[in-house]
Amino acid sequence: MKRSAGILMPISSLPSPYGIGTMGQAARDFIDFLEQTKQTYWQILPIGPTGYGNSPYSSFSSYAGNPYFIDLDLLEQKGYLKKEEFISIPWTTDPETVDYGTLYIYRSDVLKKAVKRMLEQQKDEFQTFAEKEAYWLTDYALYMTIKTLQGQSSIEQWPMPYRMREQATLDELKKEKAEDILFWQGVQYLFYQQWQDLKQYAHDHGIQIIGDLPIYAARDSVDVWAHPDQFLLDDNGIPKKVAGVPPDGFSADGQLWGNPVYNWEFMKEQNYQWWIDRIRQQLRFYDVLRIDHFRGFESYYVIDAEQTDARNGTWCKGPGIDLFHAVDKQLGHPDIIAEDLGYLTEDVKQMLEQTGYPGMRVLLFGFDPRDTGSGYLPHCYIRNSIAYAGTHDNETIMGWMESAPQEYRDHAIEYLHLSEQEGYHWGMIRAVYMSVSDVAIIQFADLLGLDNKARINTPSTLGNNWVWRYKQKTYDQKLVEKLARWMHLYGRASNS
Repeated sequence: MKRSAGILMPISSLPSPYGIGTMGQAARDFIDFLEQTKQTYWQILPIGPTGYGNSPYSSFSSYAGNPYFIDLDLLEQKGYLKKEEFISIPWTTDPETVDYGTLYIYRSDVLKKAVKRMLEQQKDEFQTFAEKEAYWLTDYALYMTIKTLQGQSSIEQWPMPYRMREQATLDELKKEKAEDILFWQGVQYLFYQQWQDLKQYAHDHGIQIIGDLPIYAARDSVDVWAHPDQFLLDDNGIPKKVAGVPPDGFSADGQLWGNPVYNWEFMKEQNYQWWIDRIRQQLRFYDVLRIDHFRGFESYYVIDAEQTDARNGTWCKGPGIDLFHAVDKQLGHPDIIAEDLGYLTEDVKQMLEQTGYPGMRVLLFGFDPRDTGSGYLPHCYIRNSIAYAGTHDNETIMGWMESAPQEYRDHAIEYLHLSEQEGYHWGMIRAVYMSVSDVAIIQFADLLGLDNKARINTPSTLGNNWVWRYKQKTYDQKLVEKLARWMHLYGRASNS
């Protein structure tokens, strides 16, 4: 990756009159902003369909797209919807917040109308798509149909014939619920159409998209349901062991994620084909792929499924470099970013060096004395890295300046020569841009100097996460000119 820069901005956070950011005009406007400010990358969060908690890191599928991101105005332009079918729905009362409850109530009914007209107008094109994508789409449509039938309950609460994929039961379901199955396939056709158009628009304007892949599949997902042999499950399809991280200076109980852990021995026998296919799919969506919790490929922390916290887990060896040799053999060393945050052993560092992937450096972590020796201050950065002020899991810069202990703030102010006059956020952003890291990524909320009302996620909490949106016309020409000037000043301009 050459010296360049980008902005982290979830699709969900884009402005829209329909309750959530979409792949419509606001996304194209943001790409225009990226081009005008001489950026190279737009980093987004995972784009899969989400369930309880609305976390993009807990998706129903590694292959499907989120129906909420389908733009309704574009569907109207295609003739799939009529304006009166969606314009009067009370999608939101707050343009700066995603209302997932309202989306859940209304979105499916609107999309059913769109899918019906799409099937009337583009039956042949849809059929070609469905046949080409059948290797994942068939199971996904079945899974979503069953999930709807079961009142959105998780796989572990389904009747055994559904849970264990008894063929006779699934065959009967295909007959009885053919229309519902067709709907879920049609929704993905609409998503893929709009995504490919948006990705092409980005490329036409010189912007590459950085995507994100969680290391683990969600416990309640078609990934686990359709491929149980890839996971450590018991005879009833229930996880024996689950994933998490041990206690540390930030959490006395550790983090109990609850994802089923992989059957790495079986995966190795299969030459890691499930993982290779998963990465291949993500590279259809994105130009560069960030893989979350990268250290888990070297060693991963497992907890007995019945535990209520992560205190009593154990470390197990992962596949290590073997997995990435297999990936390279089939996919030709794709552009991957390793999320290597936190404490890293020498074995993890060696594996990362062997892959050649850039790791991450997060400036805000550098001022926390509990993270000594992790190399998060700019004088420790290396070229083959991606520098951030903060990620989607951090406070905003201004939020951090308001809430961090005084000693942390004093350290930042002295180290970076921060001043209120310039704006504390601009001083930190400047430090990231000045660093030797090949790529510098800044959260959009930090460019706007927003406080923690614009925070995207607080790890290990449920509630007010994944909901922030920015209002239309939040930024002005001064910001555009300043960013473009700084890109040239620090050698990161997209055309330099």
